[in-house]
Amino acid sequence: MNGNGLDARILEKLFAVIESRRGADPASSYTARLLNKGRAKIAKKTGEEAVEVVVAALAEGRGEVAAESADLLYHLLVLWASVGIKPRDVWAQLAKREGVSGLLEKSMRQDTT
Repeated sequence: MNGNGLDARILEKLFAVIESRRGADPASSYTARLLNKGRAKIAKKTGEEAVEVVVAALAEGRGEVAAESADLLYHLLVLWASVGIKPRDVWAQLAKREGVSGLLEKSMRQDTT
């Protein structure tokens, strides 16, 4: 953990909050509303947020890119919850790729499809 108490564990904490909103009143929780609308709506919203990150990266400053990235990460975590993926599932995929050339890893994925 760095000196100000912020590190990647914030994603685990946010995911726990998202999971706790499952079944909550959609009128009082944006997360519950998203989860209630289903995977297709969540996926669409995640895509919209990804585009906003790209637009910010091309036309705006660091602060805007950071803010849009936070929105994207939040919606991605909601999508994971919708699909039944836990952050540790993604961390395990990343760990498998550690130390492997990106080009090699990508070619290995294409060979299995």
